[in-house]
Amino acid sequence: METIRVAELFAGVGGFRLALDGYNDDERGWHLPAAGPYKTIWANQWEPPGTETRQFAARCYAERFDEGSVVNEDIERVLDQVEAGERSIPDHDMVVGGFPCQDYSVARPLNQAGGIEGKKGVLWWQIYRFLFLCSPKYVLLENVDRLLKSPASQRGRDFAIMLACLNERGYSVEWRVVNAADYGAPQRRRRVYIFAQKDAPAWNVEERVRETGVLAQALPISSTVTKANAFAIKGEPFEISENFGKGLKASPFRGAGAMQNGEVFTAEVVPSYGGPFATLGDVLVPEAEVPEAFFIDEDKLGRWEYFKGAKKEERTHSSGYTYLYSEGGMAFPDALDKPSRTILTGEGGAGASRTKHVVKTESGRYRRLVPDELDQLQTFPKGWTDAGMTDGNRAFCMGNALVVSVVHRIGKEIAKRAE
Repeated sequence: METIRVAELFAGVGGFRLALDGYNDDERGWHLPAAGPYKTIWANQWEPPGTETRQFAARCYAERFDEGSVVNEDIERVLDQVEAGERSIPDHDMVVGGFPCQDYSVARPLNQAGGIEGKKGVLWWQIYRFLFLCSPKYVLLENVDRLLKSPASQRGRDFAIMLACLNERGYSVEWRVVNAADYGAPQRRRRVYIFAQKDAPAWNVEERVRETGVLAQALPISSTVTKANAFAIKGEPFEISENFGKGLKASPFRGAGAMQNGEVFTAEVVPSYGGPFATLGDVLVPEAEVPEAFFIDEDKLGRWEYFKGAKKEERTHSSGYTYLYSEGGMAFPDALDKPSRTILTGEGGAGASRTKHVVKTESGRYRRLVPDELDQLQTFPKGWTDAGMTDGNRAFCMGNALVVSVVHRIGKEIAKRAE
């Protein structure tokens, strides 16, 4: 394709667009190459409950990619209007998006009025509607890796429903759980990436996982494959919702896989990467640039040490039930010579926390990470979220974001094959 036109769902602050289209800003020194001939022509970002104060990600997107570059409305309402003929979405070749992992159970089968209906408000069903209405050739999605094994009552059911829906729409699918640090990123962040192609030529699904697939080429693996599993996903999504995974103690889906015409091959794979590796220390700003509010007072260090430390203690539930609570210890402060732990949406704020990062400075003081560092841990340019929002909102946006460098690698491989 001369141009791969992209629609971006659940766009956040623009991670997919940044990874695919690239970005140049001489004034800020931001020069990120495009992954190929991509052009994002439509995007949607909406942060419930919908009040103006919650739309800080959309405002950042609009500032970085110009006003009007993102539709800041509830995607369900947007698609309702498309179905009613009241608005349109531009023609595109590829849809991308990162969406929450939720309960994807199906409420009714295809042969009932209205066709497939899922649990109300779950965003996967808006993706399904989007594919039904627009039918792009390529799909690239990102989600938390627990998607492959949820829910606990029917292991793997949610992902099986997704695969059944994609199969029903004529898509062949690859997936891969990726720890970004295994491919050079400065953060240990495990996410599942899902690539789908409509009306693809015949695949050997095992070879697709081992060697020939988009994900296998973009994110190389060794020849070692373990816990291989092959099976078929048959029937419509309602049937899968009712029956898949019942009685299983573990999900049949492994960390890598492919499906075509309902035939699945899945296995655990081992990354094979020979490039440079980044660490938490690589993204730290000079101590002199850190605002005083990010340093931890000495009299509060004990509280942080408590949250980070191992513990086994008796606690009482609000119902009056007493139980023994235990958890292992965490590194305190965080190591600077390794990739960081996964950053979460609660990284902002001064209060002591088990999950927030704390580093020790050259002067011996302890501090939290500043937003510029969080941007870089997701491989965004330093200062990307510095777009008029609070430090806490900047942290929230990065906790929700994806690792740009991983998507860039995948995008390059898709572009090589685009026709």
